Amino acid sequence: MMTDTPALNKEYWNQRYRNGETEWDMGEVSPPLKAYIDQCSNKHHRVLIPGGGNSYEARYLWENGFKDITVVDISGVLITRLRKEFEQTGIRFVEGDFFKHEGEYDLIIEQTFFCALEPSMRQDYARHMHDLMWDEGRFVGLLFNREFEKEGPPFGGNVKVYRRLFEQYFNFKTFAPCHNSHPARKGKELFFNFRKQDAPILNKWNK
Repeated sequence: MMTDTPALNKEYWNQRYRNGETEWDMGEVSPPLKAYIDQCSNKHHRVLIPGGGNSYEARYLWENGFKDITVVDISGVLITRLRKEFEQTGIRFVEGDFFKHEGEYDLIIEQTFFCALEPSMRQDYARHMHDLMWDEGRFVGLLFNREFEKEGPPFGGNVKVYRRLFEQYFNFKTFAPCHNSHPARKGKELFFNFRKQDAPILNKWNK
């Protein structure tokens, strides 16, 4: 596991949060995820948000009746602040490496975590998401549908690249350009809603 890369280095992310270098932060729950949460009727879902950042989605879930919410982030600086900020809630904030996290979840939400990982780690990301999901679970979120001029993070991609990666592990319910993105990301996002496959498809891409 390439945990010494800049995107997964604990001190790298601690420094970003200490310095307020969080330009990805929209200051609110992502509109597409808000819309998805609004139509979720089962408030008993076990929810995981990896790389949860300032946890707007976690707050929105809690305020809308979800009570089993776990946020995992490698930055101790961030997790310490969030535990204090959310101390009146039951949201669990776990400091640690997502790839070492264990559990079983009904709903996993992706929001700017995938793009913070070096592309070489994407296969491990998809595999671990599959392992963390309950058999009837949902994997929902947003991916950048663009490339970036500067070296990441963030790291971009496109439909073809993502499809080749995720179709090994998930069945696609929705995978399409996002129609209700935040203005800053309009025309640059894909929304996905995946289901867990019974077993990963072993092919040349993950040998």
